Amino acid sequence: RNEKLKVLKALRPMTKESALTDTVKGQYTRGNVQGTQVNSYLEDIGAYQSKTETFVALKTYIDNFRWKNVPFYLRTGKRMKKRYSEIVINFKEIAHNIFPAKEKLNNNKLIIRLQPEERIELIQMTKIPGPGGYRYKPIALSLDYMDSFKERLPEAYERLLIDVIRGNQTLFMRQDELQAAWQWIETVTDSWKQSQQTNVLYEAGTWGPGDSILDPGTSWITKSWRD
Repeated sequence: RNEKLKVLKALRPMTKESALTDTVKGQYTRGNVQGTQVNSYLEDIGAYQSKTETFVALKTYIDNFRWKNVPFYLRTGKRMKKRYSEIVINFKEIAHNIFPAKEKLNNNKLIIRLQPEERIELIQMTKIPGPGGYRYKPIALSLDYMDSFKERLPEAYERLLIDVIRGNQTLFMRQDELQAAWQWIETVTDSWKQSQQTNVLYEAGTWGPGDSILDPGTSWITKSWRD
């Protein structure tokens, strides 16, 4: 927990200038979510002047020795195309590839899926065996909790309640962690006010308007490597 606090304190504060290039906030309009027509956010809450954001995407940095100049992309929103939570660690492209390849190889990835199922996958570009030259495809080393454990897995809040009973504070935040987290979030919201940043409207059932903060040649991961 002390290490988490160090990371929170090392988050680079957002400024008026960086907010314009490294953040996007949005609000959903009418759309189609998995075959169902849905209203806009303003219609859902009945307050047509609301400027509350329902989507946020941002790029930030952790200013310490380990993570110096490594961009962290965060994205969350309501009424998006699918509902899931995952962490993707995109490994840096190596300077020299020892295998001849006509096309650029995809970077290896470590994917930690939190919801709706719990799974950890290491995605590696692997040479396809046999004749036919150098051909590659992504292969996963996977740990799927549903496949590995036949027992019923407790829901997220069940785990927290059990930890409360047992006195296990591992998954809970301390007061100093909460304060550090909110102090950083306030730099984001304050920078929006200073830069007079407005919501970008996005259609419900889409992935939202976060592309403008991406570095050249990068994209959001919006589908499974299996697709």
